[in-house]
Amino acid sequence: MNVPMRFLLKLRNFLLLALLPGAPLCAQITLPTILASHMVVQRDLPVHVWGIATPGEAVSVSFRGETQSVKAGQLGRWSVNLKPGAAGGPFQMTVQGTPAAPGESAAPAQTITLDDVLVGDVWVASGQSNMAFEMRDAATAAEDLPRAANPRIRLLVVKQRASEYAQDDADTKGWAASSPETARNFSAVAWYFAREIEQREKVPVGIIDSTWGGTVAEAWTRMAALGQDATLAPLFVSWGKMTERGPDALLEEKNEQRQREEARAQGKPEPQFGWQPQLASWGLGQLWNGMIAPLTPLPIRGVIWYQGESNSTLERAPLYNRLFRTLIEDWRRQWAEGDFPFLYVQISNYKSTPAEDWATLREQQLKALELRNTAMAVTIDIGNPDNVHPTDKVDVGLRLARAARALSYGEAIEYSGPLYRQATPEGSALRVWFDHAKGLRSKTGAVPGFEVAGKDGKFSSATARIEGTTVVVSSPSVAEPVFVRYGWANSPECNLFNGEGLPASPFTSEP
Repeated sequence: MNVPMRFLLKLRNFLLLALLPGAPLCAQITLPTILASHMVVQRDLPVHVWGIATPGEAVSVSFRGETQSVKAGQLGRWSVNLKPGAAGGPFQMTVQGTPAAPGESAAPAQTITLDDVLVGDVWVASGQSNMAFEMRDAATAAEDLPRAANPRIRLLVVKQRASEYAQDDADTKGWAASSPETARNFSAVAWYFAREIEQREKVPVGIIDSTWGGTVAEAWTRMAALGQDATLAPLFVSWGKMTERGPDALLEEKNEQRQREEARAQGKPEPQFGWQPQLASWGLGQLWNGMIAPLTPLPIRGVIWYQGESNSTLERAPLYNRLFRTLIEDWRRQWAEGDFPFLYVQISNYKSTPAEDWATLREQQLKALELRNTAMAVTIDIGNPDNVHPTDKVDVGLRLARAARALSYGEAIEYSGPLYRQATPEGSALRVWFDHAKGLRSKTGAVPGFEVAGKDGKFSSATARIEGTTVVVSSPSVAEPVFVRYGWANSPECNLFNGEGLPASPFTSEP
């Protein structure tokens, strides 16, 4: 079993202290950084509190009038679960250590007090740069940041850390109430999501920002889970190739930095270099180990996820459905709370390059909806074809929140744009059927973006007309259409919506 080095160092210090002549055997308690003042604990689930103490020491935890006690194990770990409760607060939580046995040297019991603890709903926000995108850079920041103060929304940022083994603690600065200062550098999508949930559900919301720009999904997935699916073997080959050129990559990075410094010294513009991933941040399972594993002991309401751009390369995109399913299912297993809501964003529209296949990646994301208790926020209408980081983050957050309101909070609202169900032949045309299609309409009258193909699989642009909750498509170039697709490009023109103004997802009927 791999034991985190930081834990071993803590344990060594505790043991050295205990072995000093005359040293009082008083619990030396530490808590993980995600258990701190101003935190939110998940309502209606057991309140899990855990940490490290001197092996064999007794630890008691008191919260909302209840006290539970436990002895630290041989490795110093301890863990208690207190009774579930309704939303509310603020409360105080105390964690106290007592001597291991009567008659030992007397010493004051160590007490840790956590103040201003709320009980509400805890959500984890993760993914790459569009989830990491900070409030200060959002298109709506000038309007919303000055009004970001809300003591019922609590923010926690997990610092970037890649690790070869699962960490027992996350690197954070602790929880903070939402304010213009704390929200400024927080995930914009996550903040807008939290604001909407707090306003709609009238409960405290804790939101954890655990993100890293330019990263691949396999870095956020436990390596053991990846290894259990033989179809994901190409990911191991790709990672092997990256590690083989590791020394060259480091030399390139140093050379680029040298050129930047020389340009600055000479008063010249800094040279621009093509983006290259940080090697560690793409390592299989390494972001799971460093940034997600430490969160799994904390009960949560669910996850919001925005990632996929870095998996859109020609070799990676076709694997994304299997990879993403593995990630979702394994996160749920590791949290051990059942199929909690996993709500994700479909990547937007971006011109990109021929080396990337955003259409296939979107289709792979669409297929992940077959998993229970998942929902997808389509953003094909609010991207920026010339910028991989569109600044409209409020609509992304609101669409994720609609999904949460429907799936997690039980509101009877439409939460998805039209999703392809099936296509049936009608002479020389196909009738395309959709779910979530009440009020199906085009914002511009015409319905661009549809293509049809015959048995040969060669697609041609199609004429489309809306009939109720279906679309009838045909092309003079295809006498007997068999397949249909919509929005099949890196940056397509799409304007098909339902009555709630939610856009239809791009799709293909090809198997």
